[in-house]
Amino acid sequence: MTRLAIGGNPNAGKTSIFNHLTGTVQHVSNYPGVTVERKEGTARFNGRRVAVLDLPGTYSLTAYSLEEIVARRAIIDEKPDVVVNVVDASNLERNLYLTVQLLEMEVPLVIALNMIDVAEKRGYQIDVDKLSSLLGVPVVPTVGSRGKGLDRLLEVALNVADGKVNLPRKTVTYGHEVNREIERLAGVIETFPDIATRYRPRWVAVKIIEEDDALAAEIRRMTDDETADRIASEATRSRTAIEQHFDDDAITLIAERRYGYAAGAIKESISLTGEARQHKTDQIDSVVCHRLAGPLLLFGVVAALFFFVFKVSDEWRWVPWFGGWISPTGFMQWIFERLSEVSGGLESRMPVLHSLVDDGLIGGVGGVMGFVPLIFFLFLFISFLEDSGYIARVAFILDRVLRAFGLQGKSILALIVSGGLGAGGCAVPGVMATRTLREEKDRLVTMLVVPFMNCGAKMPVYAMLIAAFFTRHRTQMMLLLWAISWIVALCAAWVLRRFVIRGEQTPFVMELPPYHLPTLRGVLLHTWERTWMYVKKAGTIILAMSVLLWVFMYFPQMPEEEIQNLEIQGASANQIASEKLAHSLAGRVGTALEPISQWAGFDWRTNVALVGGFVAKEIVVGTLGTVYAMGDVSPEETESLSDRLRKDPDWGPLKGFVLMLFVMLYAPCFVTIAVIRRESGTWRWALFSTLYSTSIAFVLATLVYQIGKWIS
Repeated sequence: MTRLAIGGNPNAGKTSIFNHLTGTVQHVSNYPGVTVERKEGTARFNGRRVAVLDLPGTYSLTAYSLEEIVARRAIIDEKPDVVVNVVDASNLERNLYLTVQLLEMEVPLVIALNMIDVAEKRGYQIDVDKLSSLLGVPVVPTVGSRGKGLDRLLEVALNVADGKVNLPRKTVTYGHEVNREIERLAGVIETFPDIATRYRPRWVAVKIIEEDDALAAEIRRMTDDETADRIASEATRSRTAIEQHFDDDAITLIAERRYGYAAGAIKESISLTGEARQHKTDQIDSVVCHRLAGPLLLFGVVAALFFFVFKVSDEWRWVPWFGGWISPTGFMQWIFERLSEVSGGLESRMPVLHSLVDDGLIGGVGGVMGFVPLIFFLFLFISFLEDSGYIARVAFILDRVLRAFGLQGKSILALIVSGGLGAGGCAVPGVMATRTLREEKDRLVTMLVVPFMNCGAKMPVYAMLIAAFFTRHRTQMMLLLWAISWIVALCAAWVLRRFVIRGEQTPFVMELPPYHLPTLRGVLLHTWERTWMYVKKAGTIILAMSVLLWVFMYFPQMPEEEIQNLEIQGASANQIASEKLAHSLAGRVGTALEPISQWAGFDWRTNVALVGGFVAKEIVVGTLGTVYAMGDVSPEETESLSDRLRKDPDWGPLKGFVLMLFVMLYAPCFVTIAVIRRESGTWRWALFSTLYSTSIAFVLATLVYQIGKWIS
């Protein structure tokens, strides 16, 4: 089977082409944590199967960042039959820098001249045949977002892989003096078969003159110390000769010659049609990225997000049902209410099984699954913003604010991935997104504040408590929670930077992609992928934890004589059920924590739910559903958890808000903790993240609760 690798700059449309070729559902974004991992698929052309590998989006192959290392290793180690280099036709000079580096590697190459429609709208007329001749590789115009030109691209790529394209390959030149030293050094490298059989000697010569540490380390691993020292000595000799001749740094010279090579090809093959005019993207950015209008517009977008999500998923009754209309959330709740009624027949015959099914499964998982419509529409809105190009503008708008609080500019990417735009993200890819931050201290600070963002796992908790106590102010309450998450994250970063992890900040450079009108297919695919991950999580991790927590809440059972004593004393059925729960292992743990947690207004039942939240924040809702279902002994009672808490005398708006605040800020879920450990390389920072975030959460929750009690 033919192996094809797709590489290119972020925002060049690489992943869109990959999706159209393979049909693979993948998140379309240039943010780290999405394409940094291996993505594969299978394409078919004229009955022929093609294995397609999606390389990480990168601007070069200099091995400075993890994305560059992954992309380079995939090309070198796996030796694909052909590499498709996706370039943005409207921004060729920047994109062709990577192309020149691929030419240096002498890999079988095809250029996908993507977004050719955007280039034409900007007034660029590209002579495709001329560009192909100058670079010595086939060039195919494409519009990846619409799938145009992709059949031709795949056909040409397969011809290149089969050796049917006879274009004369061009050798990248760097000027007479530099070329002479490269050829001399390449000759030295050719004398070492272990190196020359794996790498192109000329490419190795260029890279070690550039002081590529990753390649130097690999050479030292492949050979003995004497060989590695000789190659390093010869590289130093060549580097010194170049720098003495030009009175300039060799690394800078080679980079300049690459840009010069690309610029020469562009000058010969591109002409402007008509008068130069401001592009629509620039016109939109004059408002979106304005110093005053930009932040106001961002606030409006976030407010619209929350308004849209709550109205469509819960308040508007637009789903037809039994001759009437019901909201999507109401429909999900109706399903689990009916399941609860069906399980009622087990109570008299098999009380333990009934408790497991009704309290553990339906009460636990049902409490989380009831918010699937809300999660779906949340992801729908976020996917639209991501595919349109607006997320990159959010990074630009907030960059200055972040730097004032000690965060590196690129930190905004990790924060947005984690849910910083409003909600719907996840801290796991957010922590992984810190890989693009070159300074270790910048990475640590960012990964320690990322969990404060409102990820999608916290949304069911917010939705349930807002429905219980803040029904008339849903949008305002979500905006408040969004603002609090940012304030706490920024203040925590400021403290960490000044007292725990000190060091200078590095500058932030990010390309703003052109605006695109998202396709309905693309937005729905991304939305479904995220929603399905949420559903799978509810059906695996949350299901398992719900059963485990039910066991802790059901056993050990209260002795029968104690139950009889309570009945003699006139205790109600609900009081007896509550005493049974308190007697269980989970009840004892919750009760043991109550002397401390009561300062924040949490009783032992809430403590049980919060302990479960260490595994996944959604479990807080499921566990509360289980706890309060076990306290409700009437099989006919099927009201929602929000209704139960609203009617409970121990609950109120203050306690509901404090619980939302605590859930927002306390320890990351166990998966995030594991990723922090992996990315930081030590358990020390993972444990620190757990302790310091829980401490912040408890202190703030206690302050709010005590002040709220004092005011009321």
